[in-house]
Amino acid sequence: MRLHLIDATYELFRAFFGKRPPRVSPEGQDVTAVHGLIDSTLSLLREPEVTHVAAFFDTVIESFRNDLYDGYKTGEGIDQILFTQFPLAERALEATGVTVYRMREFEADDGIAAAALRFVDEVDQVVMLSPDKDLCQVVENNHIVAYDRLRQRLMNEAGVWEKFGVAPESIPDYLALVGDSADGIPGIPSWGAKSASALLAEYRHIEHIPADEREWKVTVRGAARLGENLRNHIDEAHLFRTLTTLRYDVPIEESLADLEWQGVPQQQYLEFCDELGFDSIQERPHRWH
Repeated sequence: MRLHLIDATYELFRAFFGKRPPRVSPEGQDVTAVHGLIDSTLSLLREPEVTHVAAFFDTVIESFRNDLYDGYKTGEGIDQILFTQFPLAERALEATGVTVYRMREFEADDGIAAAALRFVDEVDQVVMLSPDKDLCQVVENNHIVAYDRLRQRLMNEAGVWEKFGVAPESIPDYLALVGDSADGIPGIPSWGAKSASALLAEYRHIEHIPADEREWKVTVRGAARLGENLRNHIDEAHLFRTLTTLRYDVPIEESLADLEWQGVPQQQYLEFCDELGFDSIQERPHRWH
């Protein structure tokens, strides 16, 4: 048995930026992304191995990380046409019968990570449906994996090593050193993917990298500059790692049985489709509840 955990904010963005015919509600609101989200979710639910599923939304874009670092990502720059569809998207997935978690203090990735760790011993495999590299830190052998639905690419532990050159546990350190522009994390000057992966493959975590580069057991180009910059920015490196480390203490009150998909709640779904003028997908569900 598998547990599928949906990065619903990503899926909404994917639906928004995908090439889909425009959809407008009877009230005149652009609801193209919500329509696409329902369509892709119903396709997912048709797959026979998808029996237990939950979706996680960034209901509030800002999280506790914004209190730690002023440069962390915010909702600034999000297209308002997309932004106004966030509340509808949460209702849409509930209308398909999927358990929805609305993240406010935490982020969707934190919720996914917490759920993966919570239920990992109760299932054969946890599948995190997201291409977000932050989630690679949660990957565990073939037991917890990430799957990019757009590219149809599965990432297990061997895949993390192949792509980043480090173990899953070192991903927060890697992102802290290299930076992550999507989250507003600049990284440490001069540090790039090759240098970070070489050092972290040997030392695993930032605090284990010797302060004096002459003591490094691996040879990297520009070691003197890298060592100096890490010494000068060590506090930032630890802060950035805190920002890139997912939280496992997100409250997940439901049991695994609560996450079993029972089918689409017919009345709720049809009423939602009527509200938004989704006539074309009213009969799309393959199983009603």
